[in-house]
Amino acid sequence: MRVERPVRPGLRMECADGGRLMLVQSGVPVLFARQRATHRGVHYARTGRYVSPLGPLRAEQARAFARFAEPGSEEWTERWAAYAERSLREADNGPLHEGDWNITPGFSGWFADGNWPKLLSHDPDRGHLTWFGYGDPVEDARDLLPLRALSHPEAPRVKAYRRQYREGVLPPVLAWWISGLNSPVVLDGHDRLTAALAEGDRPRLLILSRAMDEEWKAVCAERPVLEYEKTVAALDGPLAPVRASAEGRRLADTLRDIAQAPGLTRSWPLPGGAAAWEAATAERVPGWSPDPDR
Repeated sequence: MRVERPVRPGLRMECADGGRLMLVQSGVPVLFARQRATHRGVHYARTGRYVSPLGPLRAEQARAFARFAEPGSEEWTERWAAYAERSLREADNGPLHEGDWNITPGFSGWFADGNWPKLLSHDPDRGHLTWFGYGDPVEDARDLLPLRALSHPEAPRVKAYRRQYREGVLPPVLAWWISGLNSPVVLDGHDRLTAALAEGDRPRLLILSRAMDEEWKAVCAERPVLEYEKTVAALDGPLAPVRASAEGRRLADTLRDIAQAPGLTRSWPLPGGAAAWEAATAERVPGWSPDPDR
């Protein structure tokens, strides 16, 4: 989708020297992060001030979308994506700013099945996300970062969403890819996330991201296209048309993954730089002092 405004969104990442990041919503810090100097992960601290830019979802709306199309189907996903786009465009505390964006039902190969249960068992307000896992605690290997603490699985709102899950109508969770964290964060649907996990499953997802630059897409597509052309040119025999068709589908899948791959998240310079970041963390998350060298 093409977004014309605003130039500076209400929910944005601000940065300072030394891998210092601060996610700000309507002028209030909601997440601090500091990248490790070894580029192996990121330390983070939530402030508890995050508010979803989308309004509450009514159960009847979820059931209406399920009547329109089979939950999980392409048509159902597209309807929820259209709802998310409309809601984000209307929000003044969301991340949209001028440029090209994608809303996709996930990233190919990103989410590991074994990492989902960790969100219920290990989701501290002050923690660490490992990017490669070498020597880091196993529980730090998580593929999604909530922007607020997850509710208890028996909380009333979560129990209502668990009923929707059992009915098969639970709406998807909306996440936002932030390249500086190398992770999606939950924009909307924290309780839906908890409901799906409490039922022993993973939630359906929609992921918002900046669109990749067209020139970079073309560069990424060059090698798979050349390999496809080389493979098809070498095919021979009666099964060649069948194999060529399979190679064409494989290439189409690869090119679709490239087209939907997230671009870099834009950040804005933090006024006051590193000193302002240090002062803000001391005020908002006192006692949090991440070691960037570890």
